Amino acid sequence: QVQLEESGGDSVQAGESLRLSCVDSGSIYSKFCMGWFRQVPGKQPVGVATICTGTGTIRDGTKYDESVMGRFIISKDIDKNVLFLEMNNLKPDDTALYHCAADLVLRIGPLDPNFPPRSWGQGTQVTVSS
Repeated sequence: QVQLEESGGDSVQAGESLRLSCVDSGSIYSKFCMGWFRQVPGKQPVGVATICTGTGTIRDGTKYDESVMGRFIISKDIDKNVLFLEMNNLKPDDTALYHCAADLVLRIGPLDPNFPPRSWGQGTQVTVSS
């Protein structure tokens, strides 16, 4: 059963913008933390943006990887159960398969393969050419 489904990936030129969407069709973890991870062939996914609802020890708010700080914005439409990633001033290094994820906790940086997110989408491809 698909619970997270991404869309919005495309091939663009450097400097252009894209907005990715992730429809949540029922992940029980989306009320805690959701995030965007990107993956290039042969490497582990890297968390680039997360948004969490404060519960217990989980801090409320958004976090970003340094490589996208100031260019990407993560947001959530709670009523429609959709997660967004606004990507501005895209660079060739942003080229990757972008996955949506949900879990109790999500962290920025390389994903530990021993602890994959409990909800994970198939991804949408973003290709940026110079």
